[in-house]
Formats: sequence, structure tokens, C-alpha cells
Amino acid sequence: MNTTTEHAFTPFPKLARLQREVIISEKIDGTNAQIHITDDGRMLTGSRTRWITPEDDNFGFAAWARDNKDELMQLGPGRHFGEWWGRGIQRNYGLDERRFSLFNVSRWCLHNEEPKPIPTADPRIVKMQDVLPACCHVVPILRRGINITTMADSALYELKQRGSVAAPGFMNPEGIVVFHVAGNVGFKMTLDNDGVPKSSLKS
Repeated sequence: MNTTTEHAFTPFPKLARLQREVIISEKIDGTNAQIHITDDGRMLTGSRTRWITPEDDNFGFAAWARDNKDELMQLGPGRHFGEWWGRGIQRNYGLDERRFSLFNVSRWCLHNEEPKPIPTADPRIVKMQDVLPACCHVVPILRRGINITTMADSALYELKQRGSVAAPGFMNPEGIVVFHVAGNVGFKMTLDNDGVPKSSLKS
């Protein structure tokens, strides 16, 4: 038996260094949503677990996306993940409307902001942020740097003392997301019941 042809070799994945930049953003308590724009120009909408339509919706996200399709197509081809939140969804945040806030804080800036450079591994390469359409938001950045635990603790403390940054004046925010840039992985920390699985809280 020739093992080299019957079994593909899988190398051990390269490890990212822990002491690299993390981006800490506010974790908004809504429902996960995505806009998927295909290469042939179609737009699909999804929840965390399935494709949705205005006829089979998730808190009205697909209907909202349909009504704002012309603007949302400006996001360009790809999968655009974010939180659909506000009136009638989870914490409500004292809002009379619902908002779609994208997670990719490095790529996007708000429609009324000036794009900033995106850090790259090669300083000779200059890459700028893309501008969001006016109907979209982005989750607020609370901290960025390499002192992970210190920044996470201070960001949580600030949310507890001052309330939500995404919805100023709302004093019961959920928590934070810590995104490790080099590892391309995110971790969540909540102000309440952080050590308890979410499934246990619903039982």
C-alpha cells in the first residue's frame, strides 16, 4: 500500500502569536444577520442558521434588506455579517427603530466619516477603509492594542459604568467581543452570567 497517495498529508496549522493586536468592540444583544451579495449580482439575506425571505423572516431583517437593496448592493460581493438589533429584539436598547451594525470594524467606516488606513503587514501597502451605505451601522470599537486582559477588563468596566456606546443612555449593555487580528478569531465576554452557557439561561 502506498500511504503517500492514499492519505493526504495534513500539516499542523501555524500558530498566531498571542501578544498581537486585538480589537475590542461592544457586543450588541440582537440577532445575527448577514447580507450575501453573489458574484452575479444577486442579494441573499440570512439569520445565524438559515436563509430568510420577507415571507419567512427573522425580526423583519429580510424585508428591511429588500427595501434598502439599492444601498446594500454598495457593500459589494461577499458575505457581510452583522447584528440586527433595536425595537422588539432582545434588549431593545430603548430604540424606536432597528439597525444593522456590521462586525468588520477594520474594513468599514460610517457613511459620514473619513476612511482611515487599514494596518497591513507590509507598510508599503496602503489600504483604506470602505464607506458604508447610509442605511448601515458598524459595532462600536472600545479598545485596540495588545494588552488583552487589561483592555477587556477596562472596556467591561466602562460599559457597566457608562452604559452602551452603540445606544447612548441605555444602561444595560450586554458585553464585549475581543477579536484577535493575527489569529482571526473572536471571543465574547458578557457583563452578566459570563460563566454560564447561553443555553442554560434559556432553560
